[in-house]
Amino acid sequence: MLMKQGASSMQLTRAADYAIRVMIHLATRETGARLLLPQLAAATGVSRSFLSKVLQMLAQSGFVASWRGQAGGFELLERGRTATVREIIEAIDGPVHLNVCLVSGHACSRQVWCPAHPVWARAQQAMLDVLGSATVAELADTANTTIQNNCKVPAATAQILPVL
Repeated sequence: MLMKQGASSMQLTRAADYAIRVMIHLATRETGARLLLPQLAAATGVSRSFLSKVLQMLAQSGFVASWRGQAGGFELLERGRTATVREIIEAIDGPVHLNVCLVSGHACSRQVWCPAHPVWARAQQAMLDVLGSATVAELADTANTTIQNNCKVPAATAQILPVL
């Protein structure tokens, strides 16, 4: 079956997208701040049940801590603050590969002579470089700057930004 025009299979999963959203939101808060799941769900526009699963994966990867009880909630750890977008995506989805021929151990029989292979390899490296160069802390700083400059953002986007 061919893809519909405008559709693409080269996109992030919803889980990876939501992981980036919640990490940025947590990073806009003070170090050590703990937020409850309902607060995070409201701020990111993600259902509690789906976000809970994403946060569990982020906790298992050492990016956030999960605390139970009266003073419970989710806290961004230093490793999460300094993590790159690539690291977050890979914690949720595994290694990023543009094409199966670029997966180690899955050599394509056409790889040696395929004229497209070098293009896929360069495109993947460029994508990995970009994703590996942006940290959660930098993205949170951008979010805070947007608020401080009183930039108008869509209402849905404004929900993920902190109140200063």
